[in-house]
Amino acid sequence: MIARLKLIATEAVRSLGANLSTTFAAVMTVLIGMFMLGLVVGLGSWALSLSDHYKKQLVVKVYFCTRLMCGTDATRDQEAQVHNKLIAIKQVKTLNFISREKAYKIMKKQRPDLLKVAPGNPFPDSYDVFPNNGEEIDAITRQLNPLPAGVQQICPPAPGTKAAESAIGQSCNRITHRVLSVARYLWIVVLIAFVVLLVSSTLLVANTIRLSIFARRREIEVMKLVGATNWFVRGPFMIEGLLAGLGGAVAAIILLLLGRTLFLGHVIHLRENDVHAWPFGLHVLIVLGAGLLLGAAGSGLTIRRFLQV
Repeated sequence: MIARLKLIATEAVRSLGANLSTTFAAVMTVLIGMFMLGLVVGLGSWALSLSDHYKKQLVVKVYFCTRLMCGTDATRDQEAQVHNKLIAIKQVKTLNFISREKAYKIMKKQRPDLLKVAPGNPFPDSYDVFPNNGEEIDAITRQLNPLPAGVQQICPPAPGTKAAESAIGQSCNRITHRVLSVARYLWIVVLIAFVVLLVSSTLLVANTIRLSIFARRREIEVMKLVGATNWFVRGPFMIEGLLAGLGGAVAAIILLLLGRTLFLGHVIHLRENDVHAWPFGLHVLIVLGAGLLLGAAGSGLTIRRFLQV
């Protein structure tokens, strides 16, 4: 058994050397496919991490009544009741209470020009409600409808309410749902790109192996005439595909490493610590595994479909 496997491997290596043009074509095909796959994995994972970063910044703002807006200020008991209601919602992760004095100081640092024409302190007490994940914002707002006593408004408002149809409500919903929509479609785009690259690369490798089989059809006929089994004939082509896939994947990893070292730092400039692509070691494993599977699948599909033995 070992001698047979050694013979098949030797035959595969000899065939690769004897058919340098098809071998080069197969390796270059895998190289291009795996390089593009590495780019999709790297940039795609970074983009998904960026979308998750923005989703984490999505909050539900709960504004309490003020004398200016409601005719009376919200009482401490009303604010405590709202607090208890918020912490009872399972989709809520954390709460951040912002007093009207703190809100005034924040605005004074950000836009002091606006406060020059403001009558006193126009800001209400408020809560920043952080969800477990961005998709649960609507679930939180629905559980706050109708608004508890002492609450002036929430942003974004619950879907389907009159507040959601107002100008302020539409502005809040537009920003929130745009972030969620972009994140959702980004996942779809990355997945489609990944699948398309794998399928197209597999078909290209299969076509290259097919040319190799066609060029050696007489040799295969002689092997069958002297009693070679189907698997003995198929074996070298399978190993050829694996070696071509491995060679192309290794070359793609080298190019990705060079691109990561030379260009990535100049392209991506973000200071957020939680925005990052998957580790490069994981990229290496994905590209190597995909290259080997690509070579084996290309050879297997071609032999099954075109090699009549």
